[in-house]
Formats: sequence, C-alpha cells, structure tokens
Amino acid sequence: MLNTVFIALRTLFFLIFVTGIFYPIVVTGFSERLFPSQSGGSLIRINGQIVGSELLAQKFTKDEYFWPRPSAADFATMASGASNSSATNASLKAKVDERKDFLLKKHPDQSTVPPDLLFASGSGLDPHISPAAASFQMQRIATARKLSSEQTVELKKLLEESIEKPSFGFIGEKRINVLRLNLNLNSKFGKIDP
Repeated sequence: MLNTVFIALRTLFFLIFVTGIFYPIVVTGFSERLFPSQSGGSLIRINGQIVGSELLAQKFTKDEYFWPRPSAADFATMASGASNSSATNASLKAKVDERKDFLLKKHPDQSTVPPDLLFASGSGLDPHISPAAASFQMQRIATARKLSSEQTVELKKLLEESIEKPSFGFIGEKRINVLRLNLNLNSKFGKIDP
C-alpha cells in the first residue's frame, strides 16, 4: 500500500515537472526565438510607442477613421466574446437594425450595409473587416478629412494596398486590418486623435 502511494506521488511530481515547468519553458523559448513578434502579442510600435496589436480590434468612432466590426463586449479584452443571441432573438434584431440605421445615416451615398459592419464577431475583437466594409466607409472618411478628388483616389489606392490575401492563399477571405489601415491613413493624410 505504501509502495503504491510512493509510486503515485513520484508520477505526480514527474508529470507536474514535465507538463507544468519543462514543457512551458521549452515552448516559450522556441516561440520567442522563432516567432518573436507573434509570441510578444504582435504589437505595433510607432517611434518606440506601442499603439496596439494587429490581432485585436480597437474602438474607432471618429468619422475620419475606418470603423471596425461591432463588439458585443465593447472591445474589452477580458470580457471578450459574442452575445450568444440567436438569429431569431428580438434584442439582436433590434441592435442590428439600430446599427444599420446609424450606418446608413452616416453613409448617405450607400444603400446596403456589409454584414460585417452589422454583426459582431465571435470574439468581439476581430481586427479585420472585409474590403466591401472598408469601401462602404470610404466616402465618409474622404468628406470628414476634406480630401480633394486626387486625394480620394489616393485613399482608394491605400485601401486596395491594405487588402490581405486569405491565409496560405485559400483559408478564409480577403480582409483588411483596421488598425493598420488607420495608421497608414494617418501617415498619408495626417493624424487625428481617434
């Protein structure tokens, strides 16, 4: 009996060491050496200052910037997640209708709103929007920033250059990272505090 307890305790301590200490140190060491940016949170720095992560959406509300997808958790990283409301939920329908009315009022040149601007992602922190969602917002930004027709053409070119291809060429869809696009917008047309 005592021998069985001793074997069980030795096994327990061995597994604690392997899975709780050795394995995490090895994996962390490899990831920091092979993927330093990703293991550090894919942070975006400008002049040494951290301005965000390319993996997490940030809240942009000014008319001079591209807006991300809505967030069920108001872009909070600790309480991230979806609303878990079904398509038949009256509260979700009311929220979507409210978002649609707001977006169409802000974009009078448009008649239909891309779905990714109406519905939150599963995490509520998706940093990407579709090229259609970015194009939908382009005229609002050009008007708010008082861009000339030549600058509006440059804005469209900037938008097209910001399109990321599907991962590995076939996983997912084309997308645009909102934070990177807004940083490029600041760089090209001047910074406005978000």
